[in-house]
Amino acid sequence: MEGAVQHRGEGGTVHSADAVETIQREMTVFARRARAAAGRMHPELSLVSYTLLGHLEESGGCRATDLAAHYALDKSTVSRQVAGLERAGLIERRPDPADQRVQVLHLTRSGRDVLAQVTESRRAAFRERLAGWPEEDLSKFAEYLVRYNV
Repeated sequence: MEGAVQHRGEGGTVHSADAVETIQREMTVFARRARAAAGRMHPELSLVSYTLLGHLEESGGCRATDLAAHYALDKSTVSRQVAGLERAGLIERRPDPADQRVQVLHLTRSGRDVLAQVTESRRAAFRERLAGWPEEDLSKFAEYLVRYNV
């Protein structure tokens, strides 16, 4: 870890308070790196936009208010992101079949194509970054991330 100072006790284990500080710091580095990588992979597609597109693909479409609630984002933040994605032709609004007053956001063909391209670029970047890790470490890392994000 660049510039990281860890305080280890006997046996080389990181103390609990130090571990929490290390986790917080490294998660911040991870987030910064993810935002920068998103910008390099598709300059017009922020990490938030990429995340929203991914959710729309997984969910098969949803309302903007559902996106805001799911990601605990302010409605105005989601509104700005949605407007930008619409202008770029990546998403479209369609009436909800169950309630014609409600607009549901869906990916366009172009949105699916861009999402697939960026997703593959991200996967390649992760594969490259994790290439030297033993299988057991990869499995544990994946398990810990899932556990953390529950």
